[in-house]
Amino acid sequence: MNGERAQHIPRVALVTGASRYVGGFLVARLARDPRVERVIAVDVKSPSKDMIRRMGRAEFVRADIRNPLIGKVLASNDVDTVVHAATVSRAPKSGSRAAMKDINVLGAMQLFAVCQRAESVRKVVLRSSSAVYGCGPKDPAEFTEEMSARTPRRDGYSRDMIEVEGFLRGLARRRPDIATSILRLAPMVGPRLNGYMSRYFSSPVVPTILGRDARLQLLHEEDAIAALERATLDGPAGTFNVAGDGIVMMSQSIRRAGRVELPMPFPIYRTIGRTLMGPILRDLGPEQLNFLRFGCVLDTTRMRTELGFEPRWTTMQAFDDFVQGAALRPVIAPQWIDKAETTLLGLVGAGAGAHR
Repeated sequence: MNGERAQHIPRVALVTGASRYVGGFLVARLARDPRVERVIAVDVKSPSKDMIRRMGRAEFVRADIRNPLIGKVLASNDVDTVVHAATVSRAPKSGSRAAMKDINVLGAMQLFAVCQRAESVRKVVLRSSSAVYGCGPKDPAEFTEEMSARTPRRDGYSRDMIEVEGFLRGLARRRPDIATSILRLAPMVGPRLNGYMSRYFSSPVVPTILGRDARLQLLHEEDAIAALERATLDGPAGTFNVAGDGIVMMSQSIRRAGRVELPMPFPIYRTIGRTLMGPILRDLGPEQLNFLRFGCVLDTTRMRTELGFEPRWTTMQAFDDFVQGAALRPVIAPQWIDKAETTLLGLVGAGAGAHR
């Protein structure tokens, strides 16, 4: 894949995962663009009534991309652009790790095989994740698109996304006339998206790892959709990190959300911490826990220079918009914290003066 292939304005665009937040709102945006003749929304379950209304003129088709019949949907509608946004970061409630892999890996394998056989397809866009880089103590200051995880990936979601990206690169080799784009999105936050980051910081007490203060780089939910829209409509082929400018430290995030931080050793964090946060922490996968432990920062130069996309929100602004949209009230009044800090600093200063 490279950024020199001809840009392509879709005539008939198909978007998978249309009943979910990112896929549904992307369909709505594409449906409002007069350059796109038709937009086909695909998922195994129907979107909500509100989402159907937002989709406007888009056509919804109930279909499972793991079924070869998805090929008939592409062929009968003369689809020329496919956006795969149907991957999941955790197992379905009634499923298991095997069910999650079935959705992610087998679904992508079948979809891209269908794209390869469909003569009308000229562009495929994949919503991927920064999870492919992993999170660990040996990570570089910033990950560029050429880098890979510093340690072998053992968690399910990141391994799935590495495989899915590999399938798409295979499609690009077999069908060089198809422009393929991969967008590696940073963890998303915002006032409407109920992702793991939002759930984590909504807990009154937030367990953290003793001795760690992770550098978090985030992406506003609307910037995620806008970046996918850009890649779909007239973006070049290639692989792109997508994230907001700057970082926010874990300790800063907790303070800005008005939560109470509870540092603890990592072994206890995985046991007592999960008990304190109930289902919030129990639902997190290993790659998500590692992000909260170590953080992950992306180099977004290519996003600006080649994809031509500029996020509206910085990391800090995206986090603050989530806090405001979720109407989080401080667990402890800020003035109490400030007073306690002032008192503590005064005691420390007095003690230091007494020992001179």
